[in-house]
Amino acid sequence: MSSTLLRFPLADHKKVFAIALPMILSNIAAPMLGLVDTAIIGHLPDAIYLSAVAIGAMVVSFIFLLAVFLRMATTGYIAQSFGANDRAAQRQHFNHGLLLAVLLGSAIGLGSPWIIDFAMWIVQPDTQLIPLASDYIGIRLWSAPAALITLITLGVLLGRQQSGRAMWLAIITNGVNVVMDVILILGLGMNVKGAAWASFSADYVTAAVGLYWCARALNWSPTSIHIKFNALRQYASVNGNIFIRSLVLQLCMATMTGYAARYGSTVVAVNAVLMQFLMLISLGLDGIAYAVEALTGAAKGQRNPHKVAYWCRLTLLWSCIFAIAYTLLFWLFGPAIIGLITDIPEVITTAAQYLPWIVLLPLIGHWSYWFDGVFIGLSLSKGMRNTMILAAAFGFLPLWWLGLPLQNHGLWMALSGFLLMRGVFQALWLRLRWRQII
Repeated sequence: MSSTLLRFPLADHKKVFAIALPMILSNIAAPMLGLVDTAIIGHLPDAIYLSAVAIGAMVVSFIFLLAVFLRMATTGYIAQSFGANDRAAQRQHFNHGLLLAVLLGSAIGLGSPWIIDFAMWIVQPDTQLIPLASDYIGIRLWSAPAALITLITLGVLLGRQQSGRAMWLAIITNGVNVVMDVILILGLGMNVKGAAWASFSADYVTAAVGLYWCARALNWSPTSIHIKFNALRQYASVNGNIFIRSLVLQLCMATMTGYAARYGSTVVAVNAVLMQFLMLISLGLDGIAYAVEALTGAAKGQRNPHKVAYWCRLTLLWSCIFAIAYTLLFWLFGPAIIGLITDIPEVITTAAQYLPWIVLLPLIGHWSYWFDGVFIGLSLSKGMRNTMILAAAFGFLPLWWLGLPLQNHGLWMALSGFLLMRGVFQALWLRLRWRQII
């Protein structure tokens, strides 16, 4: 392994981690600050407030998570323009992203009454939670324009390989949220509405900071906005493809969560614990994926296929190293990690039965993380969409159906097969089209 590492110059390893490390740190910082947010709500005298915020935050997060296609599409286009040293093109992509973010965010805000009704119908919470959760969602959805603009600014910063500032955006969001929670909830006693307005404030502060940084980097101002409708149509098409990809992914994950509920509350708790291992995996693999996006995109913008292949090889090496490290960590310390997450004996004992799936997951799943980075950097949105649909159709669904007699083991088999088939189909798609792509 060390001889393979030495095949690449040290400066290039540093370049990968100059992008990856800040994003890994931001992935760690966000949940840490989120714990403070939850603790503040959780120390109110009635548990109903925490339950209402949890339901509301789940609905809002699901909606905003589906909009992550804006960040992905923007990163790819900006990285290619950055590699070509074309600042005018970067400004154009930024304009298109802002327009889509404002339009889509405003539509979400205006549609909030219908979204709330639909969400309450799906979730079916206790009647006493409905007004509180509805208040939370109604306030938060009006921060959608800011949250979506922040996704665009993240795409610009990552595409320009300024991941340090992208990290600070994540920290600013959570930091402002915590400060406003203290003021509005503890200081003014606003309870659930205070939590919603705190997040609302954080979204708009973060969007303003992101806009400022992007404006300086791109020499951009509102007066420079000019929309090219043919280019906008292409940009919107790319976003649409990635949206379908994200929707299929979320539906597969929701199916796994929904079916776990059929096997009892203990299984639901076990899967909630085991899903934290996926969060740990994403800390490192997402960081490498961000580096792949920026470096391969820049190389494509330079019209240098050899450099695209070079950055693919180097980042894949680090993706494999992270995967092996995670597998060893989970194999050696998996039971200890479960014990840190929960102290319920029944959950600990049951979770240990599914630990072999978790041990294998990094080796199976790191390919899909890495390929996502390649596909985003090269703006291969149709490939992302089609391979995700194929992985769901030929990986998740048949294994889920065949695994029904196995109950929860069948669900983890379906998830593992889904991640494996994503990597297989992405590899085949890329190999068949490599010459045409670059």
